[in-house]
Amino acid sequence: MSDREIDSYIFINDDEREVEKFVGIEAFATSKIRGIKGEYKKNFKDFIVKEIINNGKILNIKEDYTITTFSEDLKDKFTIFNLIKVNRDTFNAIGKISKALKIPYDLFNYSGLKDKNSISVQRVSIKGNYIEKLRKLKINDIFIRSIHPARKPIKLGSHRGNNFTIVLRNLVPNKNLKSNIEKFIKFLNEFGFPNYFGLQRFGNYRPNSHIVGRSLLEANFKKAFEEIVSTTYSTESLESKIVRREFRHTGNLEKAYGEFPKNLTYERNLINCLINNPEDYEGCIKTLHSDLIKLLISSFQSYLFNRMLSIRVEKGLPLFKPVRGDVISILDDYNGNITPVKYIYGNSYDSYLNKALNLNRAAIIIPIIGTNTNLDEFPLMKLLFEEIAKQENINKNIFSSKIIMETKFKGSIRAMTVKPTSLKILEFTNDELNPGKHKVKIEFSLQKGSYATMLIRELIK
Repeated sequence: MSDREIDSYIFINDDEREVEKFVGIEAFATSKIRGIKGEYKKNFKDFIVKEIINNGKILNIKEDYTITTFSEDLKDKFTIFNLIKVNRDTFNAIGKISKALKIPYDLFNYSGLKDKNSISVQRVSIKGNYIEKLRKLKINDIFIRSIHPARKPIKLGSHRGNNFTIVLRNLVPNKNLKSNIEKFIKFLNEFGFPNYFGLQRFGNYRPNSHIVGRSLLEANFKKAFEEIVSTTYSTESLESKIVRREFRHTGNLEKAYGEFPKNLTYERNLINCLINNPEDYEGCIKTLHSDLIKLLISSFQSYLFNRMLSIRVEKGLPLFKPVRGDVISILDDYNGNITPVKYIYGNSYDSYLNKALNLNRAAIIIPIIGTNTNLDEFPLMKLLFEEIAKQENINKNIFSSKIIMETKFKGSIRAMTVKPTSLKILEFTNDELNPGKHKVKIEFSLQKGSYATMLIRELIK
């Protein structure tokens, strides 16, 4: 038996396209344009993410100022700062800060999660006055800047979007390479791309957060535990696979706790909990941080969104034009975000909806299914969801489970496609890391919740 054959999930070539398909990502907007190949995120310095706050300002990584005094007159209650992190995820960075300050994680608020393999800047708030302590804080690969007091905390989803500067490397030179990139840029600026939830939502190397989320909704806590701790993927590191396989084979909790690397924090905590509370899978799963529980459940919702979008395209339906049964949302005047004002396409007012779509004042939407979602309001997507539910044996009442009621996932809507803002080439030169190859640096902005990696996949295929 080969090393790969004893993994729980095996991807034939262990490439990104296979993993994307596993989480429901299949369609391309630019299927008629040949991809340029290449690589990205080989170096975290090649992927820079800057949060765009609600007034439209792009945060600057180097910007730094400090207002030291809390004002009673202004009723200051929170400390806000710019968090610059290098090659760390948001959970990890805030966890390090909370440990260093010796305060609960729950005192922190942020607007959105940023890519781990990057240099990123985002705003974070802490309840209370921590200005002086933050000024003195020193943590490897974490930088605290622009500290100031505020009356209100940062709220989840309160930012407008994110600005990206990304380098694609190892491009094979040819006379048409730059012109091909320019074709992509023209197309994407004009039409956009499928608004998939990217691999970061599911896990790049262990793409299973949606599987854990489904297990939680089905109240199968033992399966959730096993998926987190002992299931192996051919794409993960060898060290990780070895300890997971051993535990799956022996079931020895004490041995596993001693052998699991300390960087596998969630796994070690769950194993330790089960040692002290035999067979209490539900209790141990519920020791996970509430933000992580919410992320796992939302990952399953995201998977269903991805699958509905992919099946829609698979059936030959267009990405950028509505068909009967689609739902159209009118966009707000300020940010261009989708609103609750929606219409079913295929009625007497279709001409007005087509005009709004052509003027970028409306968008085709797909439901993110939750407790309050009425699929009868989404005729086409209801049919597609029923097809998915049958294929994957999903109980149609899964979103009535106790845990989703507790976490208040009411459901929402999401644009089926998204356009970048000001996508452009910043630099096209020889690649100093790969002699004989080229690199291209691009910049663009996206609305919150949309993934830069889903734009990049269009280019490299």
